[in-house]
Amino acid sequence: MFRFDPYSPANDADPFPAYKTLRDEFPCFYSEEAGMWVLSRYDDVLRALSDWRTYSSAKGNLIDEFPGRAGSTLGSSDPPRHDRLRALIQKAVTKRALDHIVEPARAVCKAHLAALEGKDSFDFVNDYGSKVTVDLLSYLFALPKEGSDEVRDNAVLMVQTDPVTRQKSPEHLAAFQWMANYAENLVQDRKKNPGEDLLSNFITSEIDGEKLLDKEVQLTVTTLIMAGIESMSGFFGMFALNLADMPDVRRALVADPTLIPDAMEESLRFNTSAQRFKRCLNVDVELHGQTMKAGDFVMLAYGSANRDDRKFENADSYDLARRPKGHLGFGGGVHSCLGAMIARLATQIAFEELLAAVPDFTRMDEQLKWVPSSNFRSPMALRLARG
Repeated sequence: MFRFDPYSPANDADPFPAYKTLRDEFPCFYSEEAGMWVLSRYDDVLRALSDWRTYSSAKGNLIDEFPGRAGSTLGSSDPPRHDRLRALIQKAVTKRALDHIVEPARAVCKAHLAALEGKDSFDFVNDYGSKVTVDLLSYLFALPKEGSDEVRDNAVLMVQTDPVTRQKSPEHLAAFQWMANYAENLVQDRKKNPGEDLLSNFITSEIDGEKLLDKEVQLTVTTLIMAGIESMSGFFGMFALNLADMPDVRRALVADPTLIPDAMEESLRFNTSAQRFKRCLNVDVELHGQTMKAGDFVMLAYGSANRDDRKFENADSYDLARRPKGHLGFGGGVHSCLGAMIARLATQIAFEELLAAVPDFTRMDEQLKWVPSSNFRSPMALRLARG
């Protein structure tokens, strides 16, 4: 009997065989372990992402939601509330042009790579990827330099779920509360001492005289720090894993760094760190011979949709020349990732610098330990040996 358990360590290690079975045999499947329906085909997932009236985010978008978050953040609200939040946040983001982060990001990458000089091996995730993302987020939000390791540790815990109890553990909930308190202190400080950073822009941005509420700023910052650190660091790790496992691709990027953006997009399709998010049905939906009832939760399996041969030819193959259009590595519909441009730019810079400094590397561990998460998939560590 087929089962799909998003909490299984085996699923973390390799979800793609199960995804294929879902797409081919059970495209609308009820997972007893998750307590929700699973949509796995590209067209079905994209349709759900595009139809917020039917597939609502207002009860949360995380498979295992945090108390008080649903309805108060960009990812966990529907229009028109979502549109107001997005417009205000977009206005804040665009105040800081992308080219303002290029040199700080490059300097951060160079500094962390310099610390690895002379070492025959290093842990990409903990020695480079996560440090770069924390420092870049610290720059964008003007976070205090003290306690950056604690910020990163709590961001990592926030995305995790206990695979045994299949829910957030007290440790994970405590990490969310720690980050919420951290964000609240930042908000109160920045209201008294505004600057040119992204957080100050969130607080002061307004449209037709309307600003973000303090709670909205706090929860948005909490979510953005979590996503900015763990989601971006997670994608860094997945991209590095692809390059370690595909030396021909890595050598092509070393020879021609202008190919890095194409390689990034294919990695976002092939191995996105954002695997699964949820919606709640506002009405009954008939799909593939199944009836999903109003009030049921539905899991949208981005990682499966991106491997659907109905959309992408030879979808289980990584193809540098593919240039995939419409992949769901950054979601889709009204909830497409607002930070996608920043994430793309940061990833390009991070890997330009990495491949210039360490052009040849191999993976040291055949078996990887994966972040236990019902939403995300990325390695806890990725030890690389220089070639």
